[in-house]
Amino acid sequence: MARRRFFVPEVRRGAAELSGQDADHLVRVLRVEAGQVFELSDNQNVYLAEVESARKSGVVFRVVEQLPVAAMPVHTMLLASLIKFERFEWLVEKATELGVSAIQPIESVRTERGLAQASRKRTSRWERIAREASEQSRRARLPEIAAVQRFDQALDTSADVRLFLDEGPAEPILHVLPAARKAQDRVALLLGPEGGWTEEERQKAVAHAWRACSLGTTVLRAETAAAASLAIVLAAWDVVRQNGEQP
Repeated sequence: MARRRFFVPEVRRGAAELSGQDADHLVRVLRVEAGQVFELSDNQNVYLAEVESARKSGVVFRVVEQLPVAAMPVHTMLLASLIKFERFEWLVEKATELGVSAIQPIESVRTERGLAQASRKRTSRWERIAREASEQSRRARLPEIAAVQRFDQALDTSADVRLFLDEGPAEPILHVLPAARKAQDRVALLLGPEGGWTEEERQKAVAHAWRACSLGTTVLRAETAAAASLAIVLAAWDVVRQNGEQP
């Protein structure tokens, strides 16, 4: 069974500590005791660490050794139009599990009124969800979750591959992925709201050199499309990594 992994604020002089709610959860719920061994990440490196003391006020770890970090096959950015928050939280959780590097909430024309304003108070909750999902999926680094951005600003996002996910007529996503792929690539996925893109938004995306693509003939919920597109992109680049050569 794989060891549990936790994120700590820092590892300093061979020691690390969790406090507050995190420490309380470890002690009260997980029954952590001195001598138990876990994996820790400081959001850069991963360490094998032993619990030196465990109290509700703080759990202190002693680093045993630094562990190798498995690199993701590609850097992915999910630019997701805001949807109802309970579903956006699901999107954050699953995108994190799938290895997304960054999540950029987007306000598009058909974004439900008031969501962009209300999202400013949600960032810390989304970060918490991403952290818990990162620990569960044993990531070495947390995804970045940015403040909401307007659609026109999102179009200027820099990436090697920029995919505009559309439920309208478009080429299948696998057909638009570049034949030459490498781990250093940055892939951006632009995802629409519940009501879909407007025709003007489609035209603007094309004018900014985004490549329109489809996930199939069925109409997916936004959060489903996010998970499906990330899984496809990561799998496509992972093939290259495992083969050690260009496809």
